[in-house]
Amino acid sequence: MQKQILLCVLCSTLLFGSENAITTQKIETWKLAAHQGDAEAAFNLGNIYANGLGVSQNYTEAEKWFRLAAVQGNIKAQSSLGMMFYTGKGLTQDYPEAVKWFRLAANQGDAKAQNDIGFAYESGHGVSKNNDEALKWYKLAAEQGYAEAQCNLGKMYFLEGDYQEAMRWFRRASAQGLVKAKTILYHMQKHNYN
Repeated sequence: MQKQILLCVLCSTLLFGSENAITTQKIETWKLAAHQGDAEAAFNLGNIYANGLGVSQNYTEAEKWFRLAAVQGNIKAQSSLGMMFYTGKGLTQDYPEAVKWFRLAANQGDAKAQNDIGFAYESGHGVSKNNDEALKWYKLAAEQGYAEAQCNLGKMYFLEGDYQEAMRWFRRASAQGLVKAKTILYHMQKHNYN
């Protein structure tokens, strides 16, 4: 019986697991496509090098491929390149450069990038600190259902003293499973902010 189960698992892995595996052939196909102008292939290459998926982690390669895709307008690559500059992971930390890339993705409607710009304005990283701008960008991302932005928006409303609006956004983030939003809601209810 155990042999049959093991055989079924092995067959399933061989049939279905290889489809999502990052193979040398897939990498070479992406490289060829990226060199021919395929921005999604270039993003995929940046992603595998940034995360060490099927290749050795290499931030220099990641930056090269993300940049190639980003200048072609690939939103995910713009956001990823922005995050590399923001965190200094693989590149020299450069907040203004990060905001430049976040803004390109955010202006195309990317909720994560909108949240990242909101955080930049809230913290004053790469731009002048401006809570009104932070609120604007958080709201754009939150209205798209981005849980992290919903929580950040809730925090902004809480700090402004609008507890009802804060709870509304914390509830939305909590409903998506964001643990910190659940924790904040618990404490707000415990201390009668509702």
